[in-house]
Amino acid sequence: TKLKMTEADVDTSTLCLFDVDGTLTAPRQSIQAHMGEELLQDFINFCLNYMAKIKLPKKRGTFIEFRNGMLNVSPIGRSCTQEERQEFFELDKKEKIREKFVSVLKEEFKGRGLSFSIGGQISFDVFPDGWDKRYCLGIVEKDHYSSIHFFGDKTKPGGNDYEIYSDERTIGHEVSSPEQTMQMCQQLFFS
Repeated sequence: TKLKMTEADVDTSTLCLFDVDGTLTAPRQSIQAHMGEELLQDFINFCLNYMAKIKLPKKRGTFIEFRNGMLNVSPIGRSCTQEERQEFFELDKKEKIREKFVSVLKEEFKGRGLSFSIGGQISFDVFPDGWDKRYCLGIVEKDHYSSIHFFGDKTKPGGNDYEIYSDERTIGHEVSSPEQTMQMCQQLFFS
C-alpha cells in the first residue's frame, strides 16, 4: 500500500536504525589503520595457527576476510557451499567451535582493544572496542532524538546486533526479514 504523507505527518524526533539481512550498513573506518600492522599480524598468525589444529569434516578457502571496519574469521572458510555451511552450523551448535575460539582469543588478546561478535552460521567478527553497532549512537546523539528504534536480526547475547539492540539509548526490535521489518514499521509508525 502506498502511503500519502503530509508535512504534519512527519516525526523528526524519532530515528529508526536497521540492520537486517538484505539491507545496507555503512562502513566504519579502516581496521588496519586502527590496529597497526604488528597487532594485525599477531592476530592473524594466532588465528591461522589455531584453525590449523581444528579438525572439521570439511575446510574451504578464505578463513580470514578483511572488511573495512572489521575482520571476519571463519573456521570452515567463507568459500564453503550452502550445504557445507549448514553442516558446519549444525556441528558448531553442538561443539561450540566458534564460541571456544572467541573465548581463547579474548584471553590471548586481553587488553589489546579488540571485541568479538558471533553472527551468522560460519564465522565471527573482530573489531576494535567501541566499533560495534553502538558506534553510530555517539554520532546521532547530538541530534537529540526523543526515541531511537533499532531493528535487527541477531539480537541474542553474542549476536552482532545484541549491543545496540539492548542499549538503553535504543528501543530494540527483533526481526527476521525485511518483510517483517516493514510490517512492524507499519504498525509502529503508520497505524
